[in-house]
Parts: sequence; C-alpha cells; structure tokens
Amino acid sequence: MNFLIKIASTALAIFMIASLMPGVEVRNLPMALVVSLILVLMNVYVKPILIFLTFPITVVTLGLFLLVINATIILVTSYILKDGFKVDGFWVAMLFSIVLSMITSLIDQLTSREDDKGW
Repeated sequence: MNFLIKIASTALAIFMIASLMPGVEVRNLPMALVVSLILVLMNVYVKPILIFLTFPITVVTLGLFLLVINATIILVTSYILKDGFKVDGFWVAMLFSIVLSMITSLIDQLTSREDDKGW
C-alpha cells in the first residue's frame, strides 16, 4: 500500500511541476502516473548499476555526479514516453530532478507516521 501511495504522490508532484516549470510537459494525470512508475523502476533497476559504474567520478565530485545520473534517468524516461512526457534538455531535466526530489522528500516527511520513525 505504501508503494502505491508513493507512486501516486510522485505522480501528483510530477504533474504539478510540469504545469509550473517551462520545458517540462506531461499530457495528463494518467501519463504522470506512468512517468512516476517508470522513474521508480529506473531508480530501482538502472540507477544502482550507473552508480556502481560511475563510483570513482561520484567520489571525486563529492556526490554531485548523482545529479547527472538523475537527470539522465529523467531524459531516458522522456525518450521512452515520447508522446506524453517531454523534457527540453539536460539542464531542465536536472532542475526537474532537484525540484522533484525536494517535493517527494517533503511529501514523505508529511505522510510518515510516528511509529514508522522507530521511536
């Protein structure tokens, strides 16, 4: 159930960001759900491989290269969903990634219960 709530909240965040940020377009809310699901799958299966392969660069840049990995994942998702999700370039994808991470972190903090925190 938590997984479905996370997908839905991420989809709402994606839809909201796309409506406010120039350079990012999402056709409708169901497409935002699809984008959210693909981003979750890419973060689970592809991102760990990319982190492993680029570990030396990530260490040298003190973790900032992870922003490049996140932007690349968003661009790949945009390429996969050519019809309903569009990002206008690398820098837009990076900004989208940063804003999406901040909003989903805030949503996670607001929706977490006291017993989930291990107190």
